[in-house]
Amino acid sequence: MTLYPANVLFKQLGCAAILTLLVSCSTLNYEFTRSENYSHRVKFLVMHYTAINYQQSKSALVDKGGLSAHYLLPESDDPSYPESSLKVFQLVEEQHRAWHAGQSYWQGREDLNDHSIGIEIVNVPKCYYPEHAELAMENDASKLCLFPDYDAKQIDLLIELSKDILARNPDIGPTQVVGHSDIAATRKNDPGPRFPWYQLYKAGIGAWYDSDTVDKYWQKFSVSVPTINLMQIALQNYGYHVPATNQLDLHTLDTLSAFQMHFLPAHVTGNPDARTAAVLFALLEKYFPDKLDKLLVEYEQQQMTVDKIVAPLANAQVIARFPELKPSTRQLVNNRGTFKAYQGRGTVMIENDNATSADIYINGEKINIASPLSAARTYQYSLAKRTRNGLNTYKVDNVLPEGASLTLRFPYPTLITDTRDQQPFKAVDELINQEVAAGFPGAVLAVVKEGRLIKLSHYGDAYKYASDGRVANNPKKMRSDTLFDIASNAKMFATNLALMKLVSEGKLDVEKPLFYYLPEYRGSGREQRLVKDLLTHRAGYPAVVDFHRKDNHLGEAFFSHSSLRTKNLLLTGVPFIAGRDIQHRYSDIDYMLLGILIERITGLPLDVYVEGQIYQPLGLTNTLYNPLQKGVARDAIAATELAGNSRDGRVTFSNMRSHVIQGQVHDEKAFHSLAGVAGHAGLFSNGADMSVLAQLLLNRGGYGEQQIFTPQVLEQFIKPQASDETYGLGWRRAGHHARKWHFGPYASAQAYGHTGWTGTVTVIDPAYDLAIILLTNARHTPIEGDETNYEFIGKQFETGQYGSIISLVYEAIFNHKSI
Repeated sequence: MTLYPANVLFKQLGCAAILTLLVSCSTLNYEFTRSENYSHRVKFLVMHYTAINYQQSKSALVDKGGLSAHYLLPESDDPSYPESSLKVFQLVEEQHRAWHAGQSYWQGREDLNDHSIGIEIVNVPKCYYPEHAELAMENDASKLCLFPDYDAKQIDLLIELSKDILARNPDIGPTQVVGHSDIAATRKNDPGPRFPWYQLYKAGIGAWYDSDTVDKYWQKFSVSVPTINLMQIALQNYGYHVPATNQLDLHTLDTLSAFQMHFLPAHVTGNPDARTAAVLFALLEKYFPDKLDKLLVEYEQQQMTVDKIVAPLANAQVIARFPELKPSTRQLVNNRGTFKAYQGRGTVMIENDNATSADIYINGEKINIASPLSAARTYQYSLAKRTRNGLNTYKVDNVLPEGASLTLRFPYPTLITDTRDQQPFKAVDELINQEVAAGFPGAVLAVVKEGRLIKLSHYGDAYKYASDGRVANNPKKMRSDTLFDIASNAKMFATNLALMKLVSEGKLDVEKPLFYYLPEYRGSGREQRLVKDLLTHRAGYPAVVDFHRKDNHLGEAFFSHSSLRTKNLLLTGVPFIAGRDIQHRYSDIDYMLLGILIERITGLPLDVYVEGQIYQPLGLTNTLYNPLQKGVARDAIAATELAGNSRDGRVTFSNMRSHVIQGQVHDEKAFHSLAGVAGHAGLFSNGADMSVLAQLLLNRGGYGEQQIFTPQVLEQFIKPQASDETYGLGWRRAGHHARKWHFGPYASAQAYGHTGWTGTVTVIDPAYDLAIILLTNARHTPIEGDETNYEFIGKQFETGQYGSIISLVYEAIFNHKSI
């Protein structure tokens, strides 16, 4: 069976038409002189696999349907192929355009249909997708592709055909023989990793690297891999279309995978590792040596680049050298200061340089210190007899001998537990217990006052209801150390604390555009969005995008059950619904992006950073993401919704959980689309750990000998916004009773905190040196209402609505002098 080109003009025209054309041509009188300034139309030879059998391939490429190629090569043992021997079938003449490349790019040219010859090779791979990965990137590891070997006879025919094509089209050089995946990496993976590129190279077709050159670069790059940005530029120089973002984004991962399928078929990972870099640079040295020199210069500069040195945060709230290096001319303001402490507590560290004596006063009283002092020694003294609650003063005189110096260091206050007197809290205990008896699931209430954890009480059950809404056969009692999914309080106690630390270290400026730190965050007005806009919810994003659902309001293109894909959608895809800085529109999208920002600046996953750099230095072991994966027992965690995220059957989506959620983040976007670790949700904690974090805030940035952020940065983050006094940078503020449902009627105008959807609320009130943490599992209850108007029963109780509990705690503090 022979296929003829469909565009053989003269065989299709009638005799009259042919005669007309001949007569028309014969009337022209012209002289042809060849210009030296021309080139051939055909620049590239593109290899494809059809992914379907011969008959299906023939139908797709010949019949009307929009697809075509210049040549089709069948394979042996294909039942749909009727011939006894393999033949090459030409479908489009080489001088004409075939529709095989689609949206494509190579070596500066787009739409390669105009510049290429396409060969379709019958080969049928099989790809299997998990249900949740249907829209994964082209070479995502979440799908399984099985690539069969190519037929040897078929490849022999291909080599013969390719040699003929190259002979007729001299502008096709070695690096212009490419695969469909090379020219359209984000869309295609043909001809696949089993295609015999090296066999073609040995036959004089296409490009390949020299092993000795690869080894040279391997020795270099195995010590220090080129940056992602340098790899992207190198891929561009070879021919690929990949933006130089310096980020391992989806486009780059697909491009690296396409490169590896071509030149490292046993190593298709998408990772910019030393092996891939060595092959890439070896190819550039062989085929584009003029482009290589600049890359090598940049690589050497990369090795010499020293990261910006960031001054570490202090190990105390006050570190003061005496005598002062630059004293004021007003003598009685020198060598003095204040520190925070609580009555009967506190220490001072004297780090002596070379003084033999000094007079040190705390709250006007001289303390007894060693006499004489020894040089280069550190002393520690208790201040328990001299401290009071709040600000305390220090003064240093008579540092001797003349010219000698020493340093005082005052650690931050730490919490002590003193829950002996619970009588003042009788009213709040009675209310919560009454509501538990009426069906409210459970709660933990912690109160911090002037450096003491004066209340840490538990109520009800951590696990009360089964998935069908009935009381469980084996309910689990609440404990004071039960962990809770704190929901949007994670925005503050993970994301905001991390951002405040980074600002304090000089690694982040919230007044800068987000794209300064995330270069791919561009287009559609993203360049104008500041980090601060996300913190104040004034970037113009929608409240949510349900990435976990195919039927989300932005369409199936925004469905993602892959953390990497979701992050790329957040950075480059999610559209604004309002202009910048127009109104406060509370949005999870803002904090998802801020979580990505933290990961980018620190080079660590969000959970690794906050757990290792914030919680663990403070001695906190029960504040973490994905607790079940990190060894926490399920029964140690309060349960949330009863029937997964189904709202008791009112909601459904693919891969939805249907069991009682306990130990997994409730938020669907965090769980399904961001692997449980997100800037807006996912953090678990308990009352004791949250109390330490509250004291950290009341201490204005430090705890013990750890400083997490500076007082100046805290002020920057809790300062009210001119547009709405209830907003700080992320933190919500009491203002002048604008949020009584959250802060109650007694909170000072300086109070700040947040709430969490699962039933958690925090109040930090510096005016009273007070913090209140209410952790509940209010959503761990049946639901009442119809399909669209429904409510968790737990949210009908006062305990689940926060304000009354907060109010009673303030009354206990104000009305009982014993506290």
